[in-house]
Amino acid sequence: MGWIDLTIQGSHMTSNLIVPTVLLNGHQMPTQYGRNVFPVPPGHWNVEMYTQWTWRFGKASLSFDVAEGQTVPVFYAAPATTFQKGAIGHVKQKKPGVLALVAVLVVLLLVIVGIVALTI
Repeated sequence: MGWIDLTIQGSHMTSNLIVPTVLLNGHQMPTQYGRNVFPVPPGHWNVEMYTQWTWRFGKASLSFDVAEGQTVPVFYAAPATTFQKGAIGHVKQKKPGVLALVAVLVVLLLVIVGIVALTI
């Protein structure tokens, strides 16, 4: 027996109210934000993840082998917006799309300030 030690980064407050969906070799697994440990038989494993709100987004997948007695760490970070892929790997991941989200918010703020300035 081996283990997949999956960490879903974020929380209901920082990512999504709905926990990302996890598929291990195509089978949906019950998960929560934070650490999730799954006992698995040795062999080849594929972890697929996505987040759902109105549509599926943040898709990411990772394939690897698990040996007898081995614990394989996997980290997933959902994107900051619904237009990017998620990030998955064997080390902690950065949240994709943060720079794009900040850029859009700055542009929106500048437009609002410009409109207010023109009406004064």
